Amino acid sequence: SASIAQVHAAKLITGEDVVIKVQKPQIDVLLKADLNFIYVASRVVEFLQPDFERTSLSAVAGDVRSSMLEELDFEKEASNIEEFREFLRIQGFIDAVTAPRVYRELTTRKVLTMERLRGVSMADAESIRGITDDPE
Repeated sequence: SASIAQVHAAKLITGEDVVIKVQKPQIDVLLKADLNFIYVASRVVEFLQPDFERTSLSAVAGDVRSSMLEELDFEKEASNIEEFREFLRIQGFIDAVTAPRVYRELTTRKVLTMERLRGVSMADAESIRGITDDPE
């Protein structure tokens, strides 16, 4: 499976509906091994075909590796969500668009607990028309 986590609906003992994103066991080890293989393979290709070195194939593989490994840190993801919520608040969009509240006290590098939001996909025009007269 390409997913690094599973998401489960839950209810806190205080009554709030939340979703809990739980990182799959050993996914960090598997992902690191796969990404390291891609990086090493790109270096071998550059060695065997020097023209590829100019395209920075290994640099791209290294960037992808770094970016993917950041995805394993749910505390970083929590910070990104909080930063986005603050941006929405500052811009005055918080009543039109939202992002879930993060429960920091229930979040770790491998578990992310967030407010459960109920809504419709922005790609589902039919559902959007069902809740507003002006979907634009």
